[in-house]
Amino acid sequence: METSPAVVGSRPRPAPVPPSASPSEARAAFKDSAGAVLGFVPLGLAFGALAIQSGLDWWWAGLSAALAFGGSFEFLLIGMVTAAAPPAAIALSAFMVNVRHVFYALSFPLHRVTGRLGKTYATFALCDEAYALTTGKQARTWSSRRILWLQFFLHLCWASSAIAGALLGSLIPDGVTGLEFALTAMFAVLALDAVRDLRGDLPTPALALLSALAARLLLPGQMLLAAFTLFTAALLARHLTTGRNPTHA
Repeated sequence: METSPAVVGSRPRPAPVPPSASPSEARAAFKDSAGAVLGFVPLGLAFGALAIQSGLDWWWAGLSAALAFGGSFEFLLIGMVTAAAPPAAIALSAFMVNVRHVFYALSFPLHRVTGRLGKTYATFALCDEAYALTTGKQARTWSSRRILWLQFFLHLCWASSAIAGALLGSLIPDGVTGLEFALTAMFAVLALDAVRDLRGDLPTPALALLSALAARLLLPGQMLLAAFTLFTAALLARHLTTGRNPTHA
């Protein structure tokens, strides 16, 4: 039996087109975090294996990864815990290693995260990878749920990789090479994406490179902190200069 479309006057009325199904916020955030997760896995495995080799229990690696979530600081924490370092020294070391997060907070889109609980978790789970992914051009329209899901996936991957490394680290052959470069390669890709989002603002990468070189020459033992300090001072000086001379803004 054939049916004819509804007719208004002499023109047929087209059938309504169903709206296209968009992926959920969690699925989109999972795709966004996939590249960073690939960098987290080998580093988390190495962290868990190192915790076991240092005489700590397997659950310590997972608990540290879930509660501290400090990346490079957690590797330092293993040695401090096994050496029974005083809490004040641990707290000072945590501040020195993670002081870069103070600079991240200046541009991290916390204002787009809704709810007090959401803002608290977003602040706690802020890491280098989450900052790089959420401050890019493509992330300017991300919702609160997408940002939180992204941070949750990164947090979950790091903790689960640490546990897996603690449980299975002894099975990883000693001759495996290249795993230590996974995170460096991921940061290189994130840096390239950030440079592309600058829309031709070449002075910013140049200032970052000069700050790193100066820190390497002047304070090689505190290169990270020195580089961030010099880079921040350079950005402030540029802002004051361009603010007073609008023609160069």
